[in-house]
Amino acid sequence: MVSRRARNQTIKGKREQNSAELDLPVLTNEPVSEVEVKTVIPEVVEELSQEELEDRQRLELKVERAFFEAGSALRELRDQRLYRNTRKSFEEYCWDRFGFQRRHSYQLIEAASIFDNLCANGAHETLSTIKKILPTNERQVRPLTTGV
Repeated sequence: MVSRRARNQTIKGKREQNSAELDLPVLTNEPVSEVEVKTVIPEVVEELSQEELEDRQRLELKVERAFFEAGSALRELRDQRLYRNTRKSFEEYCWDRFGFQRRHSYQLIEAASIFDNLCANGAHETLSTIKKILPTNERQVRPLTTGV
């Protein structure tokens, strides 16, 4: 069995290698004094309409905000295949755009579905002075999912 530390070092090494191949800076915990902006031209696999591009950009912002919105947005990105002008697969797109491994992307999608079900069944309504509490992160609903 590989230790968590060894696995994290392997992942860190792969990210550094990918950063070097793409001529990107390696992320560190050191403060950034100046930012260099580079234009990255993605591999165009299939063109998107203007409406689809706007949808993709709107959904990408949601992914970066909260687990529920992230899961819902990822589900919509996947179902509508709005990643198809930059990557061939949803998993590759999630890794390149958000740094999410396949497992995490699908955990967020499943968590959003559970959250939707809880809201549909009244978990967000107030009962006199007692407010029912909804989950605030993906990990809290993970035991309710089927797993990927």
